[in-house]
Amino acid sequence: MKILFNNKKDDLLSRLKKQEPAAQKIFYEQNVKRFLSVSKSYVSDIYQAEDCVIKAFCKIFKSIETFRGEGNLKGWARRIVVNECLNFIKSHKTVFYIDDINPAFLEEFHDEITDFDFNAQELLDQLPDAYRMVFNLYVIEGCSHQEISEILDISLSVSKTQLFRAKEKLRKIYFQQQKNLKNEYSEI
Repeated sequence: MKILFNNKKDDLLSRLKKQEPAAQKIFYEQNVKRFLSVSKSYVSDIYQAEDCVIKAFCKIFKSIETFRGEGNLKGWARRIVVNECLNFIKSHKTVFYIDDINPAFLEEFHDEITDFDFNAQELLDQLPDAYRMVFNLYVIEGCSHQEISEILDISLSVSKTQLFRAKEKLRKIYFQQQKNLKNEYSEI
């Protein structure tokens, strides 16, 4: 591909603000994989995650004029992707929040920990939507519980409970996978 913008971020931004298709194509190609990964961490179905990314790019290009240059353009665009995913999940009303902690959920693992490779996305995909949203907002996006409660319209205690449960569920899934792998390796 020809270098159209002399690799200057400001030049790309100014061309994006002029709605130039070549600039939009470059921005899209530079970020689509990253944004799909972000979307997939919120929306487990790949086709729905792709839809969220497409809608997010449309919003990014439509509202690029509102980007004031404060901070990173990619960070601003990433936030739009996350918001699109959250809106998708909210609109499908598939998320249920439970405010109490079940003590049986706190089962401890005493198995020996062995290092194996694992895919973090596969672990996250196994979380219920409510757990995954709170986990992603807190751990990946760096939101506080107060911010999460405002974004998702839930109480502060529900946010904390969902994060706690997400961590425990991930821990259980991880240790179960490790146990299965350990058994597979010992059979070899």
